[in-house]
Amino acid sequence: MIDDRERAIEAMLFASDEPLDARQLAARFAEEIPVAEVRAAIQAIAVRHAGSGIELVERGGHWHFQTPADLAHLLRRERDDPRKLSRAASEVLAIVAYHEPVSRAEIEAIRGVQTSKGTLDVLMEAEWIAPAGRREVPGRPLIYKTTDAFLQHFGLSSRKDLPGIEDLRAAGLLDPVDLAYEEAMGELDLVKDGEEA
Repeated sequence: MIDDRERAIEAMLFASDEPLDARQLAARFAEEIPVAEVRAAIQAIAVRHAGSGIELVERGGHWHFQTPADLAHLLRRERDDPRKLSRAASEVLAIVAYHEPVSRAEIEAIRGVQTSKGTLDVLMEAEWIAPAGRREVPGRPLIYKTTDAFLQHFGLSSRKDLPGIEDLRAAGLLDPVDLAYEEAMGELDLVKDGEEA
């Protein structure tokens, strides 16, 4: 039997426009409820919905309902995606995701070209990156990090779920120039090892 608090938490998660964490849910009750109790209810709801037509998922410590990935083909409609990123914005987003927290100068050093403020602005407007403070070096440059909205949009629980180099290679997403460079460097290492022997 589902208790009233669990039902209320389930209703709040279902009706919310954005993912909620346990503290936010606990604060919505009139009486004080321990956060641990809310977390236990969330887990019970997640277990109850596992394998059903909707599932409760956690993204960056926040919970929301979504349809399971294996049913996406039934729910997909042809539509224009209003958020098309430029190549520069995609590169900057990837650099921030894999190297965060990172400054604009560090982004430019990795990309090898100057990054316009507009590119960073587009990513901040999309709420995929956000300022993360200032680096404690001369000039105190602003540093950037990804947000929970980034995790939610890309279906990640945390940054640990980002694909690694082997995943990207297997998906054919690495630039052929990068692959050729890696192979050349590997061959160069083999030659050096042979010379040393």
